[in-house]
Amino acid sequence: MSRLLPRLLAAASVLAASSALAAEPAASPIRFNQLGFAPDAPKLAVVADSASAPLSWRLVDGRGRTQASGRTEVVGADSASGEHLHRIDFSGVRTAGDGFKLVVGQTQSRPFAIQPARYERLKFDALGYFYENRAAVPIEPRFVSRPDLARPAGHPSEKLTCFSGKDNAGNTWPGCDYTLDVTGGWYDAGDHGKYVVNAGVSVWTLLNAYERLAPKGSPFADGRGRIPEAGNGVDDLLDETRVELEFLLRMQVPQGKRLSVPVGAQGRGKPLVFSPIDAGGMAHLKAHDQRWTGLPMRPDKDPETRFLYGPTTSATLNLAAAAAQCGRIWRTIDPAFAERCLGAARSAYAAAKRNPEVYALGDFAGGGGYGDSKLADEFFWAASELYATTGEAAFLADLKGSSVWTGLPQTADDIAWPAVATAGLVTLAARPGGLDAADQAKVRSALVANADRALADGARQGYRLPYAPEGYPWGSNSTVLNRALVLAVVADLTGEARYKAGVVDAMDYVLGRNPLDRSFVSGHGARPMRNPHHRFWAHQMDPAFPLPPPGALSGGPNSTSMGDPVALELKGKCAPLKCWADDTRAYALNEVAINWNAPLVWVAAWLDRNGG
Repeated sequence: MSRLLPRLLAAASVLAASSALAAEPAASPIRFNQLGFAPDAPKLAVVADSASAPLSWRLVDGRGRTQASGRTEVVGADSASGEHLHRIDFSGVRTAGDGFKLVVGQTQSRPFAIQPARYERLKFDALGYFYENRAAVPIEPRFVSRPDLARPAGHPSEKLTCFSGKDNAGNTWPGCDYTLDVTGGWYDAGDHGKYVVNAGVSVWTLLNAYERLAPKGSPFADGRGRIPEAGNGVDDLLDETRVELEFLLRMQVPQGKRLSVPVGAQGRGKPLVFSPIDAGGMAHLKAHDQRWTGLPMRPDKDPETRFLYGPTTSATLNLAAAAAQCGRIWRTIDPAFAERCLGAARSAYAAAKRNPEVYALGDFAGGGGYGDSKLADEFFWAASELYATTGEAAFLADLKGSSVWTGLPQTADDIAWPAVATAGLVTLAARPGGLDAADQAKVRSALVANADRALADGARQGYRLPYAPEGYPWGSNSTVLNRALVLAVVADLTGEARYKAGVVDAMDYVLGRNPLDRSFVSGHGARPMRNPHHRFWAHQMDPAFPLPPPGALSGGPNSTSMGDPVALELKGKCAPLKCWADDTRAYALNEVAINWNAPLVWVAAWLDRNGG
């Protein structure tokens, strides 16, 4: 049997990969969510057709019987997609079943289902993304969907010192006199770097999903996920998120350490000026390879030397916010861990106030820059999380003294790694503590204003996604889903159905109601993304490497920073929502990342709970 098992696993791997590689159907002009529709949810399809007059349509069931009919709404020319569009709204159909089709003239859609619980599997697959991107542990066959996704541990021991020497711009970094054990955590994206600012917002998003949904029964209760910790009596989402929290805590500079770093805004193109600071309690921005590795590359085969890169105020505030959140959530689950988190949050916040202008200014090979020169939102977020955890007046005074607070609602931006003010508002809305009625109303109105902007964008989009920038940025799908997160929060606050409908619109776009007729989530839908920019899930580059697991979110259309070889071929030739390709080389269009998958988990779990 011991000799037979490897052959059986290999055969199963080949079979699974063959199934995943099965020819996908051609793109259809009738676009909708490829996971189908919930019986009580809005049901909208978009049709690309040049006709200027309304078109007749029918909805037929699996036995060919007409269940609804009507004429399309003519949207007309849509600049974001470059198409002439019609819409079909069949929300009045609430009958559950499989095999439904839309018929528009002589064109039939692919079959789809109207069924409840359509996001049950997606929420677990999206959370499973994080286990499959863990560093330092083997990814075991029993916890993944296909045997070929298993791999040895990458970077099993990471005791790193600071980068010293010249960066790409010729600045000489002095390094540090210590090493930190930063083993573990999650690989950030398609490379093997680990970044505190992406980690912070990802941890916040996952823990916020727990705080919002767990009081009525956690979607990820112990034993429901596919992770080694299942069965330990702790919610599986918390177990997974703790992996990254432990990494964040390890990135903190030891107390008493002095470092020489660039301080304050410095002239573009000029040599950096370094100043000595008391860096104790700050967080290093990142840990990654000295040089970029090629594709494909299994993480245990990474040949490069890895370093810590200097602490920054933004990274330090991300640590403060996430660790403060940890301090309240684990208070009754693991009091010692909660106390450790809260202690780290306090020291990080104090260090950031002591060093408020240490920016990410280095130009290093081997990893992303993550520069952020506007830190009022990070200070506000960290103060909000610390206040929600401790109730202490000093943190309340800091958050109310912030320019974010005085600038509301305009300062309630879309959540992203460099824009986290709205994360603080979401926390304060749920845990107002000592905020008086007027302050609570201010938080609520800012969130409502943010959600209303998203709905207004949806109303002027042909595909009705609640996001309508002039050009779509890197990782645009994460903005769509972070907007859905806020729409869901406001739906909970107000009880108004229009906000829930906005959440449905966002997920419908991500899962197929878009001009590419593409599900941007691997393994979900008739035409899912298959070739992410990822060093291990690189089957397109080398058939010995696997296709992605189900549940990975592509960054999505990017019409504003088209720097990779695939994007450059499209540049100037694609409508904004069509600037995308399913290609492993397309890091600007088709990368995956922890801070993109985290809102996918949040929104899928919320819709699954709320009948979306």
